[in-house]
Amino acid sequence: MLQILVSHNVTAQRVEPVRGRFFLLSKEFDVSNKIKQVIVMRHDLGMRKGKAIAQGAHASMAFLTRRIQQNTEGVRMPDQFQKYGDFDVYGYMGLTPVQREWLQSSFAKVCVRVNSEEELMEIHKKAKAAGLEVHLITDSGKTEFHGVPTNTCLAIGPDLSEKIDPITGGLTLL
Repeated sequence: MLQILVSHNVTAQRVEPVRGRFFLLSKEFDVSNKIKQVIVMRHDLGMRKGKAIAQGAHASMAFLTRRIQQNTEGVRMPDQFQKYGDFDVYGYMGLTPVQREWLQSSFAKVCVRVNSEEELMEIHKKAKAAGLEVHLITDSGKTEFHGVPTNTCLAIGPDLSEKIDPITGGLTLL
């Protein structure tokens, strides 16, 4: 069921049922706009493929896992969730509408590379300055890197491509 609504401040909104609930998405979230997450991996480290995949997975999941840790530490889930199973976990976790849309759709990810820690940290700085969510992953060094904690990768987003592309658009695909 798809309904189009017209209001004075937004020309069109989609109202979509999801498990009996309705979510309003402005035209900003139309399918023509892309939402993605970009994982930036250090290529200079020569990580084994499995190690690189694990580090990228840590980076990708960090935007969720950090919220879960922050929002649930010492906090009891509301009684209505325990009793009825009807709880807005996205709202509870403080996800933006863009992040909600990403989770409910394609989970699009792009993996790119940099050739030094300096390049990685420059991308991190630019993403932060642009107001994007960015998570830097520092490996403990227990299985590689001779016991030295090492910045291996980062994830930017998920967010609108038009916000992320100015920062990562020129990087080489991994």
